[in-house]
Amino acid sequence: MKEILLVEDEKPFARFMELELKHEGFAVSCAYDGESGLKLAMEREWDLILLDVMLPGIDGTDVCRRIRTGQDLTPIIMITARDAVTDRILGLECGADDYLPKPFAIGELLARMRAMLRRSGQAAPAEAPLVYRDIRMDVESMTVHQGERLVDLTKREFDILRLFLQHAGEVVARDVLLDEIWGTETQVETNVVDVYISYLRSKLHPKGENSYIVTVRGTGYKLQ
Repeated sequence: MKEILLVEDEKPFARFMELELKHEGFAVSCAYDGESGLKLAMEREWDLILLDVMLPGIDGTDVCRRIRTGQDLTPIIMITARDAVTDRILGLECGADDYLPKPFAIGELLARMRAMLRRSGQAAPAEAPLVYRDIRMDVESMTVHQGERLVDLTKREFDILRLFLQHAGEVVARDVLLDEIWGTETQVETNVVDVYISYLRSKLHPKGENSYIVTVRGTGYKLQ
Protein backbone atom coordinates (compact mmCIF):
# COMPACT_ATOMS: atom_id res chain seq x y z
CA MET A 1 0.00 0.00 0.00
CA LYS A 2 1.42 3.39 -1.01
CA GLU A 3 2.13 5.79 1.87
CA ILE A 4 0.90 9.35 1.31
CA LEU A 5 1.68 12.35 3.52
CA LEU A 6 -0.98 15.06 3.33
CA VAL A 7 -0.04 18.47 4.77
CA GLU A 8 -3.16 20.68 4.79
CA ASP A 9 -4.30 23.14 7.47
CA GLU A 10 -8.01 23.19 6.52
CA LYS A 11 -9.11 20.18 8.55
CA PRO A 12 -12.52 19.53 6.90
CA PHE A 13 -10.87 19.60 3.46
CA ALA A 14 -8.01 17.44 4.72
CA ARG A 15 -10.50 14.91 6.10
CA PHE A 16 -12.37 14.84 2.79
CA MET A 17 -9.14 14.19 0.88
CA GLU A 18 -7.99 11.58 3.41
CA LEU A 19 -11.22 9.59 3.01
CA GLU A 20 -11.12 9.79 -0.78
CA LEU A 21 -7.49 8.66 -0.96
CA LYS A 22 -8.08 5.79 1.47
CA HIS A 23 -11.05 4.73 -0.66
CA GLU A 24 -8.64 4.54 -3.61
CA GLY A 25 -6.29 2.20 -1.75
CA PHE A 26 -3.70 4.63 -0.35
CA ALA A 27 -2.49 4.82 3.24
CA VAL A 28 -2.72 8.46 4.38
CA SER A 29 -1.14 10.37 7.26
CA CYS A 30 -2.07 14.01 7.90
CA ALA A 31 -0.29 17.07 9.28
CA TYR A 32 -2.05 20.40 9.77
CA ASP A 33 0.84 22.89 9.90
CA GLY A 34 4.21 23.36 8.27
CA GLU A 35 6.37 22.39 11.23
CA SER A 36 4.65 19.04 11.91
CA GLY A 37 4.45 18.37 8.17
CA LEU A 38 8.20 18.90 7.77
CA LYS A 39 8.91 16.74 10.82
CA LEU A 40 6.84 13.85 9.44
CA ALA A 41 8.36 14.26 5.98
CA MET A 42 11.88 13.96 7.40
CA GLU A 43 11.18 11.15 9.88
CA ARG A 44 9.73 8.57 7.47
CA GLU A 45 9.88 7.49 3.86
CA TRP A 46 6.83 8.40 1.79
CA ASP A 47 5.73 7.39 -1.66
CA LEU A 48 4.24 10.83 -2.32
CA ILE A 49 3.64 14.10 -0.45
CA LEU A 50 0.62 16.39 -0.96
CA LEU A 51 1.61 19.80 0.35
CA ASP A 52 -0.54 22.91 0.76
CA VAL A 53 1.24 26.22 0.18
CA MET A 54 -0.46 28.44 2.77
CA LEU A 55 0.29 26.75 6.10
CA PRO A 56 0.57 28.15 9.63
CA GLY A 57 4.15 28.41 10.86
CA ILE A 58 6.40 27.30 8.01
CA ASP A 59 4.73 27.80 4.63
CA GLY A 60 4.55 25.03 2.07
CA THR A 61 7.22 26.37 -0.27
CA ASP A 62 9.72 26.52 2.61
CA VAL A 63 8.74 22.99 3.72
CA CYS A 64 9.32 21.76 0.17
CA ARG A 65 12.65 23.57 -0.07
CA ARG A 66 13.88 22.04 3.20
CA ILE A 67 12.82 18.56 2.11
CA ARG A 68 14.82 18.94 -1.08
CA THR A 69 17.83 20.35 0.78
CA GLY A 70 18.10 16.99 2.48
CA GLN A 71 18.36 15.31 -0.96
CA ASP A 72 14.92 13.73 -0.49
CA LEU A 73 13.47 13.00 -3.94
CA THR A 74 10.00 11.95 -2.78
CA PRO A 75 7.42 13.15 -5.36
CA ILE A 76 5.66 16.31 -4.12
CA ILE A 77 2.42 17.81 -5.42
CA MET A 78 1.70 21.29 -4.11
CA ILE A 79 -1.95 22.25 -3.66
CA THR A 80 -3.07 25.83 -3.12
CA ALA A 81 -5.79 28.42 -3.61
CA ARG A 82 -3.25 30.58 -5.45
CA ASP A 83 -3.45 30.20 -9.21
CA ALA A 84 -1.17 32.98 -10.51
CA VAL A 85 1.63 31.97 -12.89
CA THR A 86 4.23 33.44 -10.52
CA ASP A 87 2.91 31.25 -7.68
CA ARG A 88 3.14 28.15 -9.85
CA ILE A 89 6.69 29.02 -10.85
CA LEU A 90 7.63 29.57 -7.20
CA GLY A 91 6.13 26.22 -6.23
CA LEU A 92 8.04 24.37 -8.92
CA GLU A 93 11.29 26.24 -8.28
CA CYS A 94 11.26 25.23 -4.61
CA GLY A 95 11.39 21.61 -5.71
CA ALA A 96 7.80 20.48 -6.20
CA ASP A 97 7.08 18.04 -9.03
CA ASP A 98 3.58 19.30 -9.76
CA TYR A 99 1.27 22.15 -8.74
CA LEU A 100 -2.53 21.84 -8.49
CA PRO A 101 -4.64 24.95 -7.80
CA LYS A 102 -7.87 24.78 -5.79
CA PRO A 103 -10.64 24.10 -6.44
CA PHE A 104 -9.96 20.78 -8.14
CA ALA A 105 -11.88 17.58 -8.73
CA ILE A 106 -10.60 14.61 -6.74
CA GLY A 107 -10.37 12.67 -10.02
CA GLU A 108 -7.81 15.14 -11.37
CA LEU A 109 -5.69 14.83 -8.23
CA LEU A 110 -5.79 11.02 -8.42
CA ALA A 111 -4.79 11.09 -12.10
CA ARG A 112 -1.80 13.30 -11.32
CA MET A 113 -0.78 11.14 -8.37
CA ARG A 114 -0.93 7.95 -10.44
CA ALA A 115 1.07 9.56 -13.26
CA MET A 116 3.71 10.75 -10.80
CA LEU A 117 3.98 7.35 -9.12
CA ARG A 118 4.44 5.75 -12.54
CA ARG A 119 7.17 8.25 -13.45
CA SER A 120 8.96 7.57 -10.16
CA GLY A 121 8.95 3.85 -10.93
CA GLN A 122 6.28 2.94 -8.41
CA ALA A 123 3.03 1.14 -9.10
CA ALA A 124 -0.08 2.94 -7.90
CA PRO A 125 -2.89 0.78 -6.53
CA ALA A 126 -4.75 -0.70 -9.48
CA GLU A 127 -8.47 -0.04 -9.55
CA ALA A 128 -10.75 -2.97 -10.22
CA PRO A 129 -13.40 -2.51 -12.95
CA LEU A 130 -16.73 -1.16 -11.71
CA VAL A 131 -19.73 -3.21 -12.81
CA TYR A 132 -23.45 -2.58 -12.45
CA ARG A 133 -25.98 -4.58 -14.47
CA ASP A 134 -24.67 -4.38 -18.07
CA ILE A 135 -22.44 -1.34 -17.43
CA ARG A 136 -18.72 -2.05 -17.04
CA MET A 137 -16.22 0.73 -16.33
CA ASP A 138 -12.49 0.13 -16.65
CA VAL A 139 -11.04 2.92 -14.53
CA GLU A 140 -7.44 2.36 -15.63
CA SER A 141 -8.18 2.69 -19.35
CA MET A 142 -11.06 5.14 -18.77
CA THR A 143 -13.49 3.15 -20.92
CA VAL A 144 -17.16 2.32 -20.37
CA HIS A 145 -19.10 -0.48 -22.03
CA GLN A 146 -22.83 -1.02 -21.90
CA GLY A 147 -23.16 -4.62 -22.97
CA GLU A 148 -21.01 -4.79 -26.11
CA ARG A 149 -21.40 -1.09 -26.88
CA LEU A 150 -18.58 1.34 -26.10
CA VAL A 151 -20.04 4.47 -24.47
CA ASP A 152 -18.22 7.65 -25.48
CA LEU A 153 -18.04 9.90 -22.39
CA THR A 154 -16.26 13.14 -21.62
CA LYS A 155 -13.91 13.21 -18.61
CA ARG A 156 -16.60 14.95 -16.51
CA GLU A 157 -19.29 12.45 -17.50
CA PHE A 158 -16.90 9.58 -16.77
CA ASP A 159 -16.20 10.94 -13.27
CA ILE A 160 -19.91 11.34 -12.54
CA LEU A 161 -20.73 7.80 -13.66
CA ARG A 162 -17.78 6.49 -11.67
CA LEU A 163 -19.18 8.11 -8.53
CA PHE A 164 -22.59 6.53 -9.15
CA LEU A 165 -21.03 3.11 -9.71
CA GLN A 166 -19.03 3.42 -6.49
CA HIS A 167 -22.31 4.13 -4.66
CA ALA A 168 -24.69 1.95 -6.66
CA GLY A 169 -28.15 1.87 -5.10
CA GLU A 170 -27.37 4.81 -2.80
CA VAL A 171 -28.68 8.34 -3.20
CA VAL A 172 -25.94 10.76 -4.27
CA ALA A 173 -26.87 14.33 -3.34
CA ARG A 174 -26.31 17.21 -5.76
CA ASP A 175 -24.00 18.90 -3.24
CA VAL A 176 -21.89 15.74 -3.06
CA LEU A 177 -21.65 15.65 -6.85
CA LEU A 178 -20.52 19.28 -6.89
CA ASP A 179 -17.88 18.64 -4.23
CA GLU A 180 -16.57 15.43 -5.77
CA ILE A 181 -16.62 16.40 -9.46
CA TRP A 182 -16.19 20.17 -9.53
CA GLY A 183 -14.22 20.70 -6.32
CA THR A 184 -15.19 21.68 -2.79
CA GLU A 185 -14.75 25.43 -3.25
CA THR A 186 -16.28 25.81 -6.69
CA GLN A 187 -18.90 28.47 -7.45
CA VAL A 188 -20.68 26.27 -10.01
CA GLU A 189 -24.46 26.31 -9.53
CA THR A 190 -26.25 23.07 -8.67
CA ASN A 191 -28.25 23.17 -11.93
CA VAL A 192 -25.06 22.31 -13.84
CA VAL A 193 -25.33 18.88 -12.19
CA ASP A 194 -28.77 18.40 -13.73
CA VAL A 195 -27.39 19.34 -17.14
CA TYR A 196 -24.59 16.77 -16.95
CA ILE A 197 -26.96 14.09 -15.68
CA SER A 198 -29.08 14.75 -18.76
CA TYR A 199 -25.98 14.34 -20.98
CA LEU A 200 -25.07 11.09 -19.23
CA ARG A 201 -28.60 9.69 -19.51
CA SER A 202 -28.71 10.42 -23.23
CA LYS A 203 -25.44 8.56 -23.78
CA LEU A 204 -26.40 5.54 -21.70
CA HIS A 205 -29.81 5.43 -23.42
CA PRO A 206 -29.41 7.00 -26.88
CA LYS A 207 -32.79 5.64 -28.03
CA GLY A 208 -34.69 7.11 -25.08
CA GLU A 209 -35.20 3.94 -23.02
CA ASN A 210 -35.76 4.19 -19.27
CA SER A 211 -32.68 5.60 -17.60
CA TYR A 212 -30.44 3.85 -15.09
CA ILE A 213 -30.09 7.16 -13.26
CA VAL A 214 -33.25 8.18 -11.42
CA THR A 215 -34.00 11.48 -9.75
CA VAL A 216 -34.69 11.46 -6.01
CA ARG A 217 -36.84 14.56 -5.59
CA GLY A 218 -35.28 17.26 -3.44
CA THR A 219 -32.09 15.26 -2.84
CA GLY A 220 -30.15 14.04 -5.84
CA TYR A 221 -29.84 10.89 -7.95
CA LYS A 222 -29.14 7.18 -7.74
CA LEU A 223 -28.61 4.15 -9.95
CA GLN A 224 -31.79 2.08 -9.92
